[in-house]
Amino acid sequence: MSKPVRKAATYEDVLAAPSHMVAEIIGGELVLTPRPGPRHARTGSRLGQSLGPFDVDGDGPGGWWILDEPELHLEAVGRPVVPDLAGWRVDRLPELPDAAYFTLAPDWLCEVLSPRTEAIDRADKMPLYASAGVKHAWLVDRAVETLEVFHLEESARWTLLTTLRGAATAHVEPFDAILLALAPLWRRKA
Repeated sequence: MSKPVRKAATYEDVLAAPSHMVAEIIGGELVLTPRPGPRHARTGSRLGQSLGPFDVDGDGPGGWWILDEPELHLEAVGRPVVPDLAGWRVDRLPELPDAAYFTLAPDWLCEVLSPRTEAIDRADKMPLYASAGVKHAWLVDRAVETLEVFHLEESARWTLLTTLRGAATAHVEPFDAILLALAPLWRRKA
């Protein structure tokens, strides 16, 4: 008995997805995951705030657009994916697009891992990001309080540069002009 042939998911499927879900197309299939929970969202927000000096309007090195949950329509991927955070150097993306999504691969992105999304982020999305030419990727795991820092090699393979843990502080590429403190990412109480 043969398997039924599945129709590849389309952008119309993404648009029709329930608003309380993040809709992505990975490997031709519609993947729905719940919107990030409060602790997940806070970790991503705190990281974005920590990188504020790089924003074009920031008081630091500047030169970047850093956004929460941008929708990416990358040629190499062919379908929409949504990282938790992504950044583009202003010299590559002088202005933000008017469209609801980006077709230019970001220079950096970050996925905040959760039990529901970790396998998708690691096994499915990281290879897509590599094939699209994203140069820097971070994986943040709140549960074990780690930040994994990856750099894309010319062979389109990720190299793990470092894993930082707990209350570490470090200069982390591509934002190594500032000292990044991890402790605020894990804070659960005021």
